[in-house]
Amino acid sequence: MKIAQIAPLYESVPPKLYGGTERIVSYLTEELVRAGHEVVLFASGDSLTAAELSPLYERALRFEGRCIDPVALHFLLMEEVLKRQDEFDIIHSHIDSIGFVLGRRTLLPVVNTLHGRLDLWDHQFIFREYSEAPLISISNAQRKPLPYANWIATVYHGLPKDLYDFNEKGGDYLLYVGRISPEKKVDSAINIALKAGIPLKIAAKVDRADREYFEAEIRPLLDNSLVEFLGEVNDKEKNMLLGSALAFLHPVDWPEPFGVAMIEAMACGTPVIARRRGSIPEVVDHGITGFIFENDDEAAYCVRNDLSGFSRRRCRQRFEIRFSAERMARDYLMAYNILIAKRAGAKTGDFAGISADLQRSYN
Repeated sequence: MKIAQIAPLYESVPPKLYGGTERIVSYLTEELVRAGHEVVLFASGDSLTAAELSPLYERALRFEGRCIDPVALHFLLMEEVLKRQDEFDIIHSHIDSIGFVLGRRTLLPVVNTLHGRLDLWDHQFIFREYSEAPLISISNAQRKPLPYANWIATVYHGLPKDLYDFNEKGGDYLLYVGRISPEKKVDSAINIALKAGIPLKIAAKVDRADREYFEAEIRPLLDNSLVEFLGEVNDKEKNMLLGSALAFLHPVDWPEPFGVAMIEAMACGTPVIARRRGSIPEVVDHGITGFIFENDDEAAYCVRNDLSGFSRRRCRQRFEIRFSAERMARDYLMAYNILIAKRAGAKTGDFAGISADLQRSYN
């Protein structure tokens, strides 16, 4: 199959440091190439891939201080895809609603994976206008604000099985990895660690938009001997931190669309302790890959009382079944084939069957 993968330009593919969407695009692209498909990756020029790279700009926009309007460059990115549309069987967009316009400018099937939250005020207008756009969600919970949209499948994220090292012993500290912002609740992670009396390492990015919040609300909380702020880390450092942690804290308080860092922890055998929000009950198998809580007191109790009998090996095994890149690519190929057949006029049945088949593959 000849496939166009369109990645956001904000980070390279894969990202050098923080970056969830671009990371998943990388894993999917490499797995599709490994399976023998012809893939062209439309991404920033500093991306690394076994596919053919079609760069719009020389480096990720995050590191381009002159970029004021990134949306404009993403429209140019779509123009590059359209110039080459005759080369593909399907176009797969990961640039959220910006990619919807492609479906009206080509006869090729265009599928859109949505990677972010969908409960914002603006979404009602764009999703009703482009009601025909085929959409893939990354969790069933992500769909809830837009039940009328053209959902064709849910495909959970996946990682290469050899990307993270399994650590059967773990360590003696709690870990938070991600981005610091009000909805990510790193303050809860600190509170949980202090209540449990266990050290916490924070490996997190601070965006420019969240700098004021960090300085006012989070930095004062770092002045404690149990709390260590590491800033952003690379993949090698993250691998070591995740594998050596007693548990991974994911205390978000927003409609979590998926949460890639959770399955990275599972790959290391490290239990995930996550607040019941959005996709969390779909991703975390309570008692097997981690524990789900509602408030900080529950989480601290879990840290103190529920981790001693936790099987890190069983956690890793569950990761391999549910969240491998191979499984993710296979599920996307199923959706691609249905869309291609539908565009060709074949009778393919309704999309509910696809979703049911994909859901069974996660159990």
